[in-house]
Amino acid sequence: MANLAIVGAQWGDEGKGKVVDLLAPRFAVVARYQGGPNAGHTVVFDGASHALRHIPSGIFHDGVRSFIGAGTLVDPEAILQEIKTLEAAGVPVTKRLTISSRAHVIMPYHRALDAALEQKLGGAAIGTTRRGIGPAYGAKVERTSVRLGDLANPEAVRTVVERSLEAGLRVRLLELGVELPDARALAREAFSWWQKLGPMCGDVTRAMHEAIAARLPILFEGAQGTMLDIDHGTYPFVTASNTVAGGIPPSLGIPPRAVEHTIGVVKAYCTRVGAGPFPSEDHSATGNLIRERGKEFGTVTGRPRRCGWFDAVAASYAVRLNGLDAFAVTKFDVLSGLPVVKLAVAYEIDGERTTWFPASASDVSRAVPIYEEFPGWSGDLRGVRTIEGMPREARVLIDRITELCSCPVEIVSVGPDREETVFRPGGLLDRFERPRSSPR
Repeated sequence: MANLAIVGAQWGDEGKGKVVDLLAPRFAVVARYQGGPNAGHTVVFDGASHALRHIPSGIFHDGVRSFIGAGTLVDPEAILQEIKTLEAAGVPVTKRLTISSRAHVIMPYHRALDAALEQKLGGAAIGTTRRGIGPAYGAKVERTSVRLGDLANPEAVRTVVERSLEAGLRVRLLELGVELPDARALAREAFSWWQKLGPMCGDVTRAMHEAIAARLPILFEGAQGTMLDIDHGTYPFVTASNTVAGGIPPSLGIPPRAVEHTIGVVKAYCTRVGAGPFPSEDHSATGNLIRERGKEFGTVTGRPRRCGWFDAVAASYAVRLNGLDAFAVTKFDVLSGLPVVKLAVAYEIDGERTTWFPASASDVSRAVPIYEEFPGWSGDLRGVRTIEGMPREARVLIDRITELCSCPVEIVSVGPDREETVFRPGGLLDRFERPRSSPR
């Protein structure tokens, strides 16, 4: 058995979808373990781009099972549309996908509540995707949530919705001017969701243990990024789940030792969506240029992403939190043609220099990045397939990232297509067979 976790090591949107799709043929199982339709994983091959929200990025490969774990939220309406779109593109989702019946459901009133709360906060809004993620996770913790398996029983759904209203949901919705749900009508609609999703639901925890017992290789797919972790990110400007590798065992119901190796995905620069501190953000024309070149607009929301330079302080923090064995650096080609490329190597906060990421978002907001500058390079990297084939200046930058973060760079993405990728030989990935060039 050789199991590998893919986690975001920045503020999300790092390109995890491409990395998971690229590596999936080396594995028997790809398992998504947290988040929900607030994720936006993009996979590009054969000239087509596919946007995934719930569904694991291994779905395009025959012979690879895709699992959605209990710790992942499911919006039935959204996932049914996602499945319909993929099936129309020739992807046999229903034959490859199993969704945990323990997964909690995002109900329509969770989405409405999320949007209303953000609206009320105005300039102090967190910057959520308004997909109902926070309210749905909140209901899970408050024990007023519907699980996917409950959809088969309309009476059970009605009871949960009514209990939620009595437990405080009614007051919150009325205060925010949101229409109250009709519990009976919603229960009937929930059963219609079940009729379509039920055949794909099952006991993912049992399936994971069967895969482990059979020593089948497993690829764990995370969503969002380390700096958005509910406990270890820039709270309160975070998502509502544990995005770090430590969140994998409880979500999938497996022992920690099953997560054997971890790769962190980072961009060659940094981006962030929504509010919250972002020390290396570049407000100049260069930041705008990176946004345009990198097409930095949210897969789920379409919002323009804030752009800045690679932050080695944050990345080193991600290395420690996740126990990263290696980095996959994406969008390296976006930096081509820039006269100068910067790396944030430390922060100065209230006159003190530090290389440790602060615990307080207030401290992070006061952090002034200390940069090292590197000469840029010219030319298109999209045809490069070896580290040696890169310009010397690009290789120097890769080596410096490795040195600053004490984590080797083993994958470099030089374009959006799965083929536009450079692997460094002699590292962790040599333990696995090479991937197929295209899905069967």
